[in-house]
Amino acid sequence: MAAPKKVCIVGAGPSGLVAAKSLLHDQPKGTFDVTIFEAQNRLGGLWPSRKDDNAGLVHPLMVANQSKHTVQFSDLAWPDDAPEFPRAWHIGRYLEAYHDRYCRDAKLHLGERVVHSELLQPSGQGVEGAKWKVRTCSQNGQQLDHAFDYLLVASGFFGKPVIPPPVAASGDIPVVHSSQYRTLSALLEQTKGVGRKIVVVGGQMSGVEIAGTIATHLSSALHAPGSSPLQDLDKYSIHHVSQRPVWVFPLFTSPKPASTAPPFLPMDLCSYNLANRPDDLINMQGHVSIEAAKTRHSIFETMLGTDQSDLSSSLAITNTDTDQPPYLAVSDTYADFVRCGLISVSRGKVDSLAGRTVTVTTARGEVSKIDNVAAVVLATGFEAASSISFLPPSVQEILSVVPSDLNTTVALAFHGTHHPAIPSLGFVGFYRSPYWGVMEMQARFLTALWAAGGPASSSLPPRMAAALGEDDSIERTLALRTDPRVSQFPMGDYPWLMQEFSRALEIDRIPPLGTMPRIPPADKSMDILTPARYPAKRTSEAQRTEVTKSIQQTEGTAWSGVSSARFVAKAVFRSLLGEWKLERDLVSRLPTHPSGHFSGTARFLLRERTRDGREAEHDAAVEKDDDVGLEYLYIEEGMFAASNGLSFRATRRYVWRYDEKKDKLSVWFVKTDDQKRADYLFHQVEFIIPDTETEGAPQAWRANAGHLCIDDFYDVDYRFNFKAINLKDWSLAYRVKGPKKDYMIDGTYTR
Repeated sequence: MAAPKKVCIVGAGPSGLVAAKSLLHDQPKGTFDVTIFEAQNRLGGLWPSRKDDNAGLVHPLMVANQSKHTVQFSDLAWPDDAPEFPRAWHIGRYLEAYHDRYCRDAKLHLGERVVHSELLQPSGQGVEGAKWKVRTCSQNGQQLDHAFDYLLVASGFFGKPVIPPPVAASGDIPVVHSSQYRTLSALLEQTKGVGRKIVVVGGQMSGVEIAGTIATHLSSALHAPGSSPLQDLDKYSIHHVSQRPVWVFPLFTSPKPASTAPPFLPMDLCSYNLANRPDDLINMQGHVSIEAAKTRHSIFETMLGTDQSDLSSSLAITNTDTDQPPYLAVSDTYADFVRCGLISVSRGKVDSLAGRTVTVTTARGEVSKIDNVAAVVLATGFEAASSISFLPPSVQEILSVVPSDLNTTVALAFHGTHHPAIPSLGFVGFYRSPYWGVMEMQARFLTALWAAGGPASSSLPPRMAAALGEDDSIERTLALRTDPRVSQFPMGDYPWLMQEFSRALEIDRIPPLGTMPRIPPADKSMDILTPARYPAKRTSEAQRTEVTKSIQQTEGTAWSGVSSARFVAKAVFRSLLGEWKLERDLVSRLPTHPSGHFSGTARFLLRERTRDGREAEHDAAVEKDDDVGLEYLYIEEGMFAASNGLSFRATRRYVWRYDEKKDKLSVWFVKTDDQKRADYLFHQVEFIIPDTETEGAPQAWRANAGHLCIDDFYDVDYRFNFKAINLKDWSLAYRVKGPKKDYMIDGTYTR
């Protein structure tokens, strides 16, 4: 038997771990001898495994912008009680479990950074037997040299934060990268109380996410019970500078956006429903023609039910914009914070930061200034070249490394896996916004490629040899570097990449385990793409069990979302944020209580969920490291005109809460002596599945609730009218009946 081929993996994040798993399990035992070097003292790469691990580039409490059905590997299902959208530290825990299950036979060296590598045979000859000398440095400075047959780069595309020169240095105000932001108090402490505007620079995914996060923290600090150590919070605002318009998606969207009572699912279950795509997929990313751009913009507008102009003119996607490649971002709060004015949006490029003034220039050359700046947060991305600084210059030249190109830093063959001139060098997950399913496919591809002897080997399986012969990934990458119509994610879109890898590897996508719901526009059964649909050809019984469990979780989520009221409470809660116009009629049947009309506003003020009224539940969640969630402080204010001619100002407060684990929305009375604090439960909102069978039956989402207050019973009825994913308007009516009360209240809320 031949000696195992020694493989060095650089990085123990998701790409490094899935590479190790594939090398150890996808070929006969003993084919590869795997060693992993990780510079940090823990595995997981970007993903921390503790809520208090703030040392990395990702906030441990950050919510993933893809659900657990996409953020997974094929052969490890998430725990049944995992949230639909895990936080960063949940993902770190998942990776620890993945390592323990599949990577124990790999030699893992934590706290050892790869600082240098040397290809021991001339790379230009393309000799498969080339060996690598790899030098590592421990955290105490000890350097060691190691010899390997293969070098696999899994060090991640997020190398070093980019700090643009116009704002690189300022002695007056703090400038931090979005990856370094943790808390509002830590940011404002650096300002020494000077300035009132927090400027966020960068308009892609991270710019929208961090602006929404800071706005949430500011809102929470402003509306939390008790006094805040931060002064003048009501005077702060967030100013987001973005060079291009962005479609902003919430975490949950609808597979039936045209319905007035739309069901809701995690957004990726809707986006990656293959029933809405042709059988032979084409790449939707890379170069984007005007026609393709218009089509994509139209799809996004249909999914959101708006061109975003109703949220704010600064968010509107205009007809001119639809000629350009679309960009999207994900946030549950950003769009509504823009609507209510806490976030202001400027479209343009930051030219300078002088003193406490940021100068912005638009594409048309118009100049504006943002003054009284307290801090600048840069969501300007990362450069990847530092993640491969250990590769020798001659190798980097072959890879066409361009550090300044943040999207296509390297030019690699077959969808980012290797370069034919250096067959003993491989890459997994080394591209912008890698999907876990693609990382797993890349790892499988390299494993099969190296097991067969490399890209020039006559032992390659015919399908893989044909795929390599037809591959134009390097040429396509180089062309995209100067393409003015390059997409947001140049590597290629997720479903197409999964198709290309599965064909090359002859891995069939297994069919759904059961009947799936039929949805428009194609009126076909849902066919949701997840990594578990593509299990490896060599799988153990235990792996197959995990595959089945994972697919069952996805199909169960799809069915419960489409056929029940699951996630509707979440969608309602998310869409309530901000201010509403409120008109309410009160009709009393008792002469001692006059009827009348209330006209005013209702504000839903977002904040971190408090423990008042649910102390034991809150403390148990904290003890178990569970997320305590968010809530609204509800304040309505206006004038009540009574039927007897009297009129007076009236106000009312409640606390609205959403419980993610229970998927329940509830309303709480506030304390009479501290109206920012919840007192006791008023009612829990129970959603009613719309009657789709009876012609003419109301199709809005309805909900009811009941509450006995001493001798008085409150019979509550809600009606929520959606336009795609957002509430268009809603109403709240209740009948109050008791020994001394008998009246009806009917209120309508509009934007």
